[in-house]
Amino acid sequence: MKLPLFISALLLTVIFADAQITETTRGSEFCAHGKLMRPRQENSGQRSPNSPRHTFDVLNYELDMDIYHCYASPYPRTFTASNIITFRIDTLLSAIKLNADQTSLQINAVGLAATSFIHDQDTLTIMLNRTYQPGEVASVSIDYEHLDVPDLAFYVGNGFVFTDCEPQGARKWFPCYDQPYDKATLTLRAKVPANVKLGSNGSLTDSVAVNDTTWYTWVSRDPVPTYLMVISSRVNYNLDIVYWTKPGPPYDTLPIRFYYNPGENPSQMKNMIIPLADFYYSMFGDHPFEKDGFATLSPQFMWGGMENQTLTSLCQGCWYSSLIAHEFAHQWFGDMITCATWADLWLNEGFATYFEATWTGEVNGHQAYKEEMESNASYYLAQNPGWAISNPAWATNPPANSTLFNYAITYMKASCVLYMYRYVVGDSLFFHSIYEYANDTANFRYKSATIPDFIEKMNETTGQELDWFFNQWLFEPNHPVYNNTYSFLEVENGLWNVYFKASQIQTNAPFFEMPLEILVSFKNGGDTLIRVTNDENDQVFIFQFDQEPVALTFDPGNNILLKQATTVVGIDPVITPNTKDIRITPNPAYAQAIVSFNIETKMPVKISLTDLSGKNLIDTDVRNYPPGFHSLSIDIRNYPAGAYLVTVQSGNQIFTKKLIVSGN
Repeated sequence: MKLPLFISALLLTVIFADAQITETTRGSEFCAHGKLMRPRQENSGQRSPNSPRHTFDVLNYELDMDIYHCYASPYPRTFTASNIITFRIDTLLSAIKLNADQTSLQINAVGLAATSFIHDQDTLTIMLNRTYQPGEVASVSIDYEHLDVPDLAFYVGNGFVFTDCEPQGARKWFPCYDQPYDKATLTLRAKVPANVKLGSNGSLTDSVAVNDTTWYTWVSRDPVPTYLMVISSRVNYNLDIVYWTKPGPPYDTLPIRFYYNPGENPSQMKNMIIPLADFYYSMFGDHPFEKDGFATLSPQFMWGGMENQTLTSLCQGCWYSSLIAHEFAHQWFGDMITCATWADLWLNEGFATYFEATWTGEVNGHQAYKEEMESNASYYLAQNPGWAISNPAWATNPPANSTLFNYAITYMKASCVLYMYRYVVGDSLFFHSIYEYANDTANFRYKSATIPDFIEKMNETTGQELDWFFNQWLFEPNHPVYNNTYSFLEVENGLWNVYFKASQIQTNAPFFEMPLEILVSFKNGGDTLIRVTNDENDQVFIFQFDQEPVALTFDPGNNILLKQATTVVGIDPVITPNTKDIRITPNPAYAQAIVSFNIETKMPVKISLTDLSGKNLIDTDVRNYPPGFHSLSIDIRNYPAGAYLVTVQSGNQIFTKKLIVSGN
């Protein structure tokens, strides 16, 4: 359910607390509303710069936390801890600036390469013991304590201790460089009562029990962004472990841990996770981490899920297939490859929401996938607030959660962009390009990515220039509003022209270039689907057939999900083309076909040959032809037998006619 942005946070809390959660609730809806419900994690008006360029690169965090007394009444939020941060220097450096929220953390001492510190609001400045050169590695230690304050990042109550950090909450429970592009490995040690189970990122390397105390040690050997670092723990947690055997070499197993509250039953999700892991493996390649897991939390975690690396947080009792499918996809897109800045969040949420729908299709059939994506588009069209999916300014100044995690934009519209990308390049290139993106160890795997990085990778893997597609759908607001017209005309005995004019009339967005599919139906039965490229507004397409057309349907498969459209019979200049008497001889043809045309005035003309999917096979250079009759030979010897489309473009008119290649 989408709520108006002007509703207060209190009203949101009331509404969602009373909302009925069912298995039909989308995983993306859980995720979006959960993040919207968590108030913005900042107490002061100041934020440190959120830029991909800074003076050092954090390599490892080593956290040692004593949270033993947080599990018993009165459930204090206080704890003592130390943090050793190892970092590589990128520029000449004698001090480093970290994030440490002063309302939550009190810094007591620094050591190792640190000599002194200044803690002011959100920023912890640490003076180093000398000036370090680029390439050197240094470590600083920080002794600190967490204050007894609610900060919407470190949660305590009724035997639970857990964290929730997105987008900038990690700085509330440990000093760090709190930007998504600076990923680091993590060692986390925690002292807890013996009756507590505690999960975190990576693998459990040690758990030492002495009398009434347990020390857990979790180590993530793969780098983690700070907003995905997590603690999930409670008294008398239930824990089951499912082992997924990888379908391909080396056929080893992945432990998937299920932490759940007394009275809950995650058995259906334990059964589902194996085929889900197999399905994602088939599309993205190997699971990226040494373990995975899910943990249901207390009612303080009010709604949805949070894709913490290798241990997803879920709301209490929320063992739902759509939510698991959404958050599990994040392990590849969001965790393994992380948005470099909050302007790049589409790379997280658009992907998880889209592949949630592909899982629906895997389980329930292609039509169910199609219906889910059309529902996503309908939600966006009904609730569109009118801004773009990505705003470059968000890289340095993240907006309020109500904007950053807006359900209509960040989830629904974002997923539809991937659907339309698949339509533009076709299934084979789509899945190939996504697989190559997920398995690019040089640039993306275990690293961060910007949207331009992703676009460049798609260009490379498809062999196409796709900036036009992604730029218009990601960086521009709104969507096309088509007001198309068409007409039929018998040009000579038995030959009919179909005139189609593609017009966009939106005033709140630029023109959207897209391939269009047009279905023409005939009096004697049957129909023909034609795909053309619409790269300018008010473009006229002319199709010639040897039978009488009776109906025309624009985008019959609804592949341009993000649109509004009307297509009606029109009486306008489209029925008086500049280009006349276009013929193809012979037809069918074997080795070559002659394209002939007659133009009334001097104009540029371009001729192309495409297959029925719209893929360009031959493109001639644009030439200025004088008035009169012209002909051009097309070499078709290298093309298999079948149907093709010959297109003659003159000005804003495009004439298309079917060519049959006989193959003998």
